[in-house]
Amino acid sequence: MRNWAGNITFGTARVSRPESVDELRRIVEGSERVRALGAGHSFSGILATAGSFVRLDGLPPAVDIDAEAGTATVTAGMRYADVAAELHRAGYALANLASLPDITVAGACATGTHGSGDTQRALAASVTGLEMVGPEGDLVELRRDVDHDTFAGSVVALGALGVATRMTVEIEPSFEVAQSVRVAVPLTEVQGRFDDVFGAAYSVSVFTQWADDATVWLKRRTDRPVAALDLGTPAQGPLNPVPGADPAPCTAQLGVPGPWHERLPHIRTGTAPRLGDELQSEYFLPRSAAPAAFAALRELGALLGPVLHVAEVRTVRGDDLWLSPAYERDSVTFHFTWIKDIARVPPVIAAVEKALVPLGARTHWAKLTAMTGSEVRSGYRRAPDFRELTRKFDPDGKFGNDFVDELFPAPIETSCPQPTRETHAWKSDL
Repeated sequence: MRNWAGNITFGTARVSRPESVDELRRIVEGSERVRALGAGHSFSGILATAGSFVRLDGLPPAVDIDAEAGTATVTAGMRYADVAAELHRAGYALANLASLPDITVAGACATGTHGSGDTQRALAASVTGLEMVGPEGDLVELRRDVDHDTFAGSVVALGALGVATRMTVEIEPSFEVAQSVRVAVPLTEVQGRFDDVFGAAYSVSVFTQWADDATVWLKRRTDRPVAALDLGTPAQGPLNPVPGADPAPCTAQLGVPGPWHERLPHIRTGTAPRLGDELQSEYFLPRSAAPAAFAALRELGALLGPVLHVAEVRTVRGDDLWLSPAYERDSVTFHFTWIKDIARVPPVIAAVEKALVPLGARTHWAKLTAMTGSEVRSGYRRAPDFRELTRKFDPDGKFGNDFVDELFPAPIETSCPQPTRETHAWKSDL
């Protein structure tokens, strides 16, 4: 059994698919080590376990709307595509979506996954309530307006505090989006007019191979004023973000308006391949570091090109979640979709990190990195507090794995030598 990309092997780990929360509670209580398994669209060691897996897609799906509160409580194992369709039928929307809608709500929030937009936060920042199963099979409920600081440490939690069962998220009235693409945009213009480019639409993505130019994808809300962008030329037909790839799986372009959930993602639901022929890494930097990051990556263009399908640049508003890569700062993200070459890609990732880490880069938890756990942890001011939170919620480490243990090692309590973990927990089969 493997993850979506096939770079992580789960071995003989037992997989359970409970059909009720009570069944899930019994499974968790009776397990020595257990991890939740969502869509499997993670590339790092966050998914691996020497214990058992529980899949949450067997729990009864539910989208319970509270119109007065402006929220919806959803089954955590549901995919965003299904939640979005149900909300839209009821006349509501989520403010933001990731590029791929076929990922689970729980998995996306636990790893700090994001959409894009100068005014839009990562997906987890819309969560106002959380229910999860603790290590003894107990149900734990947390609310943003009640649990405050503890809540801020419990949403982007890498699966280390418990198995999420329900999540309450902010919603708003449904809206339409028109998506258009501009091609042959010079990278120097994107770098020099960064605020103009990323302020030109509700959600903006810049795709490039870090050579001479880029394509700019503009997702404009039809109920808001339009900002003109006089760079490049309008695309004359639908495109795929990967140059030369089939545009059929992509959401509608050419300025044709449509429902929010059919335009905010880049990929239409159900069209992603069953197995991925790619690897991914991604970094969140302070927005102010964008010009320096552009300059550094352009210098690496000759190194990146041979192993790069495409890179994507987006902006994300800051939030208050301890382990969110956008914690306490508005961010620019640099995403890399690599060819699936386990020999050639890791040295290039290391070169990218050598350029970006001094600028304040934080890695996406579900993507590949060459950094050690301590190097990653050093980018988070509240990392020590999160380690204490894991001791409170899961004192025996039932929800841990090598990935979590390397990030948040237990305090040394005896003089016995402690095992040393290197970067294998991050690089997986790489």
